[in-house]
Amino acid sequence: MSLYQAESSPKIERIRAMKAEGRKIATLTAYDYPVGRLLDEGGIDIILVGDSLGMVVLGYPDTTFVTMEDMVRHTAAVRRGVTNALVVADLPKGSYGSPDAAVANSRRLMEAGAEAVKLEGARIEEIRAVVGAGMPMMAHLGMLPQSVREEGGYRLKGKTEEQAAELVAQARAVEEAGAFAVVLELVRTEVATRISETVGIPTIGIGSGVGCDGQVLVIHDLIGLFPWFRPKFAVPEADVAKEIRGAVEAFKKRTQEN
Repeated sequence: MSLYQAESSPKIERIRAMKAEGRKIATLTAYDYPVGRLLDEGGIDIILVGDSLGMVVLGYPDTTFVTMEDMVRHTAAVRRGVTNALVVADLPKGSYGSPDAAVANSRRLMEAGAEAVKLEGARIEEIRAVVGAGMPMMAHLGMLPQSVREEGGYRLKGKTEEQAAELVAQARAVEEAGAFAVVLELVRTEVATRISETVGIPTIGIGSGVGCDGQVLVIHDLIGLFPWFRPKFAVPEADVAKEIRGAVEAFKKRTQEN
C-alpha cells in the first residue's frame, strides 16, 4: 500500500480492477488525432503518447532527442480523439531531473490532455512528488530507452538473480511511491512474471513475456507502418507500409495516364 495517492479517476480504477479480475490490459501508442481516435474506437484500454515518437514519427535515431514541446503537442493531438481509453504521456529525457521539474513538466502534460504521466527508472522522489501533487504516475523499469546511449544498446534485463532481485525491489519501491502501474521493458520472462505476482499494481510488458498483467506495443510495429526496423518481439497484424506504397504507385500511374 502506498503512502502517496494521486487523485484517482474512473479510468485508473478500471485499470486497477483489471489486474484484480485477471483481465489483460491492452496498451498501444498513438501520436496524433486520427490514430488516437481509431485506437479508442477499437476499444484499447490505455493509449500511451510515447517518446518513441522521436523515432517512428520524427525520424530521430532514439528517444533522447524528444523535447517537452514535442510531447505537449502530440499529447494534445491524441487527447482530442480519445473518450474512453486512459491517455498516458511520457516525460521525455531531461524533463524530470528533480522532483520540482517532474511536477512542473507533468503538469504541462496534464494540461495538454494527459490523464496520467510516465517516467523511466526507479526515480522514487520524483514519483512521490508528482503523485503527491495529485497527478497519476505510471513507472517504467527494465530496459530504459532514454538511457540507451549510456548503456550502449537495448539489452535484456534480469539475467542474473542479483539483477532480478533488484528489479523486484524497484517495482515494490515505485508501487510504494504511488505509481498506479509499471511498464516492464525487455525484462526476462520469468522475472517479469515474478514482479507481476509480487506487486499489487498492474504490470504492462513489452518484450517481457506473457506473465505481465498487460502488453504494450508501438502502433507502428503492430500495423507495419515503420518497415525499416521492427523489434523481434513485435508481431505485426497488418502491413500498412505496403498499402501506402501501393496506393502511391496507383495514384502516380493514374495521374500519368490521364
